[in-house]
Amino acid sequence: MQQETRQIGDGTFANAVINAIRDLRKPKASGMDPVSDDVRIDGKTCLVTGANSGLGRTAAIDLARRGGNMILACRPGHVDTCDEIKRLSGSETVEMMEVDFADLESVHRFCDRLSQREIRIDIALMNAGLMPRRATKTPQGYEVMFAVHFLSNRVMVDRWLQDGVLRPSNRTGETPRIVFISSESHRSSHAIDFEHFGAFADYGMKEGLKHYGLSKLILCTFATELSRRLNPGDDVEVAVHAMCPGGVATNIARDAPLPLRPIINPALRLLFQPPEKAIGPAIYLCCAETAGEATGMYLHLMQRKSVSPAASDPENGLRLWEASQTLVAKSRESV
Repeated sequence: MQQETRQIGDGTFANAVINAIRDLRKPKASGMDPVSDDVRIDGKTCLVTGANSGLGRTAAIDLARRGGNMILACRPGHVDTCDEIKRLSGSETVEMMEVDFADLESVHRFCDRLSQREIRIDIALMNAGLMPRRATKTPQGYEVMFAVHFLSNRVMVDRWLQDGVLRPSNRTGETPRIVFISSESHRSSHAIDFEHFGAFADYGMKEGLKHYGLSKLILCTFATELSRRLNPGDDVEVAVHAMCPGGVATNIARDAPLPLRPIINPALRLLFQPPEKAIGPAIYLCCAETAGEATGMYLHLMQRKSVSPAASDPENGLRLWEASQTLVAKSRESV
């Protein structure tokens, strides 16, 4: 009997760390070449969610250096981030817009501001993420990772398309891009529960990785289905991609138990890659010419891979779209 392979979202935090280190230590196979420093995106409006720290902050600095007009979509409490990114990038075309991605009312208000200002997004890097130590309810009653990793993105893309903030185009150089920061944990053995889709699921520290993996499976399934729906023909009108940066030394474990933080944070810095090295696939998908001419790409580190069979299954994509459409409609009732 063949032994079942355990995936990142199946086990403990320690197992996840071991798997991530193994990925980083593997001999490098042929993959995508990093985007050179001289590739420019002058005049492009770039929105980065969760740009106040980690991968999002580092990517925002890089995109600003390349000439992007930056919108930093961050949760409240990070007023200094905008000035820091201006200073580090040498760009003045950087602004902060506060939004709480765990609160759909805040997400809708954010979309209202974009629409009222007639902003047109060329590149959206959907990076905001977290890994809480126990289940937490959002103001609308959803589990927080489900809301931040998936539902807020679903609501925003729906609003942007309706409001004209994101405008499909097959003209060379004008095709907008949406890049989702996902995770290899979307390959966990757990399946989306469509019968109770969106229902709050309680969990403690031991089950946190399972629910993290599930939220990323939902995100990858959404990215795949969104790519299909926005590009039904041969022409690419919106380039929709997803990626896993591999193990990154960020503050994603900021909600770890206080006694463990002095251990976890130095361990992450020692064993994982810094954000400056981890942004390679994000910058490729946001800036490389080939990534603007294609859709449905998934990068793990700088290697192109297929998403899991569950995430690529058209039936799962359809069920996810229909189930989440109900939640999107419900979110509009309170705004």
